Amino acid sequence: MKKIVTGNKAIAEAVRDAKPDVVAAYPITPQTEIVETLAEYVSSGQLASQYIAVESEHSAMAACIGASTAGGRTFTATSSQGLLYMHEMTNWAAGARLPIVMANVNRTLAPGWNIWAEHTDAMQERDTGWLQVFVSTVQEAYDTIFMAFRIAEHNKVLLPVMVNLDGFTLSHIMQPVDTIEPGDFIPPIHLPDSVDPKNPKGYGTITGPGDYFRFRWELAHSMRESVSVIEETQSEFAKRFGRTYGLTEEYRCSDADVVVVSLGTLGKEAEVAIDILRDEGIKAGSLRLRWFRPFPELDLAGKEVVVIDRDYSFGFGGVLAHSIRSKNLVKVYSVIAGLGGQEVTYDDIAGFIRNRRIGGESWFGVNDHV
Repeated sequence: MKKIVTGNKAIAEAVRDAKPDVVAAYPITPQTEIVETLAEYVSSGQLASQYIAVESEHSAMAACIGASTAGGRTFTATSSQGLLYMHEMTNWAAGARLPIVMANVNRTLAPGWNIWAEHTDAMQERDTGWLQVFVSTVQEAYDTIFMAFRIAEHNKVLLPVMVNLDGFTLSHIMQPVDTIEPGDFIPPIHLPDSVDPKNPKGYGTITGPGDYFRFRWELAHSMRESVSVIEETQSEFAKRFGRTYGLTEEYRCSDADVVVVSLGTLGKEAEVAIDILRDEGIKAGSLRLRWFRPFPELDLAGKEVVVIDRDYSFGFGGVLAHSIRSKNLVKVYSVIAGLGGQEVTYDDIAGFIRNRRIGGESWFGVNDHV
């Protein structure tokens, strides 16, 4: 069925049809519409889930951890300061190998108070063990929720998944969506070590030096294994529903001399910039990373690389730019742009490419080039 909905509504509709056992909810702009819509589905009988309205984001993740430990399919959503408040529990969720799915509507961090898009909130979770995917359209947000549940709950993975979408520029924009009937695309959940009240056991959470590192190795191993599960899931989704996704999305990259790399909605904006530059005779391409964790293997050999970061690690630089450098051993031109919802148009992105200084860093809107 084709309909026009916001990114937040699309997330909520997909979650409804994925049939989670528990939804834990605490509102925060700009994700509130997600949990409000899910509350309406529960109250109207469209979703037979236990809806837990908690007093904080920390408690929302704790509720998901409890429900997942008991073998339930779980979902929550947050943004910005809320994600930071969850941080203790996000580490626990990954370390305990719990396949929680969470929508994070990317928003800048205070101070100063700002409710618009930025990726720094998600970047501060990058080393917790969560899989992270960044989406760029309402359709992609909708489709990715179904895939996220299937990937997270796969026995080769058993790790939580964070679906990131840009605040307002995607969460509140309306676009056409083709909805699906997922059927058995998401198999019934079966967690191998869930708590069973009918078969009580004693559990201890203290792990000594002789074993702790083994748990961390297993988490790392599962993150590596997730690559094949992601690819298989995306392939099966394409086969069943006709929409194709990859670890990355390339646009006119095959013969490009210069490639711009980005996350989220900036990746779609960049495609228009690429068409403009091609008309000027500049052989440019766009590479949008969908999956940030696990970080994909990229082939950038022989190309100039411009990386747009909607984040910043102080004393270090753009997180995506440094990730590209370390994984590909290439020099990049790092552009910091879009922080706090700063408008970045396709004309601006075309300018980043025209004026690139490989090996340097610049902040869009500030005359400060390093």
